Amino acid sequence: MTHNDDMPSVLNVGGFSKAIPIPGHYSGWDHLLLDIEPEGNPDIVCDARELDLLPAGQFDAIYCSHNLEHYYRHDISKVLAGFLHVLKPDGFAEIRVPDLPSVFRKMIEAGLDLEDEAYVSPSGPISFRDIIYGSAQRIEKQNNDFMAHKTGFSQKSLGEILLAAGFSELWLMPAPAYEIRMIAFRQAPTQRQKLMLNIKG
Repeated sequence: MTHNDDMPSVLNVGGFSKAIPIPGHYSGWDHLLLDIEPEGNPDIVCDARELDLLPAGQFDAIYCSHNLEHYYRHDISKVLAGFLHVLKPDGFAEIRVPDLPSVFRKMIEAGLDLEDEAYVSPSGPISFRDIIYGSAQRIEKQNNDFMAHKTGFSQKSLGEILLAAGFSELWLMPAPAYEIRMIAFRQAPTQRQKLMLNIKG
């Protein structure tokens, strides 16, 4: 595993394949992909619970989209400790997870059920059950229980977990329906980071 020290670097944790785009604010960054599955041709094949095996303090950012919910609650602290291990002192983690309170609220207010369609993704319809427990179609197709969701988050619980792990400053960012997007900094963000991430305040 090598990356270009002349440009900022982002570690995409659990992104499966570089064919899946990451946010445009990482354009021009050195993008390394880490995944437990070799199928998507990641740069690093590794369980995110074992990030402490990698060299310390080498990444400016971590991007982790819809991956944390695939671990049991007691393993989340291991994953986040690994994030802190591989991040530089001024680094940050951008995390996206399902927003379970918004899912439950929509189901109750609209009188919908678990199997009803929540939205349509590029791969097809997504039910409320899929959001909560993981895509049944993908789990069956890949015959891989790791694709199942083993825990869930609210804005409050995600924030508490990140602070308990050792991140010092959190920013809740705009996100699509049924999603929480939170950016966690090791130390107070710089003005340059705020501009790049469109943080107001």
